[in-house]
Amino acid sequence: MNRVARAFWLSRPGLGEIRSLDLPEPAEGEVLVRSLFSGVSRGTETLVFRGGVPESQHAAMRAPFQEGEFPAPVKYGYLSVGRVEEGPEELVGRTVFCLYPHQTRYVVPVSAVTVVPEDIPAERAVLAGTVETAVNALWDAAPLVGDRITVVGGGMVGCSVAALLARFPGVRVQLVDADPARAKTAEALGVDFALPEDALGERDLVVHASATEQGLARALELLAAEGTVVELSWYGDRKVSLPLGEAFHSRRLTIRSSQVGTVSPARANRSYADRLALALDLLADPALDALITGESTFDELPAVMPRLASGEIPALCHRVRYPETV
Repeated sequence: MNRVARAFWLSRPGLGEIRSLDLPEPAEGEVLVRSLFSGVSRGTETLVFRGGVPESQHAAMRAPFQEGEFPAPVKYGYLSVGRVEEGPEELVGRTVFCLYPHQTRYVVPVSAVTVVPEDIPAERAVLAGTVETAVNALWDAAPLVGDRITVVGGGMVGCSVAALLARFPGVRVQLVDADPARAKTAEALGVDFALPEDALGERDLVVHASATEQGLARALELLAAEGTVVELSWYGDRKVSLPLGEAFHSRRLTIRSSQVGTVSPARANRSYADRLALALDLLADPALDALITGESTFDELPAVMPRLASGEIPALCHRVRYPETV
């Protein structure tokens, strides 16, 4: 079998390239995976592409199979779906999800892959990592039956959270984004939509995922007294100012962070594997296909990434398709 693989590397901030490498033979307890699809998370990955990871967060931001160091050169990514070509008999031929960068083939421990349920298309399974983030956010947020909830920020993570909240009984969900085109996505997910100036107030819970100072300020304005903003945004090296005067204290508002790198303390009895398996099960809903807004081939990635980072290609999840023979 051909042991040469190709991988996408950030050679310097703003410039990507494809490099070849020789793969090792899979050892006992390892699998060789041929990539079918990977996903580009427009928030985190384009921030990495621009070189915007602050030095203090270099260790915290490492992806599980990252090579190189921030800002560059670095091989980064974490939404890979492939087919097992070599390994334990029960896995050979199975479609799996792995937190691996953009690469045509790779060798990883068996424990690093999660089998994709047979009723989940491989094309949709690239969303597993993002839906896992949404699961963790909702474990942190702990919404209640009948809550009035707003999600500010209609990006990949915000839309995933809104999609899961739409399944909660009695919950009234509104997705808020400055881009009116997100109304179509909200409709596909089964939730209400509003522009920031038209958003409903007196919300019990607001999940903020716009990664903007204005979005976070608006999230606070939308809360009812004693309400909570769950902050999912990653700002990288940007400074954020907040209006914590005015009614912030008198209304006893709360801002709390949520980050997928740690399983929510509210579910400390669950493992990372449990959380990812749940995310894959939740992908049975075809409505989530609305989160995949574009596709390119692996070979096009060096040209596509700058356009994703600049916003020239407006995207939620951009899917990368791999050649059938590599």
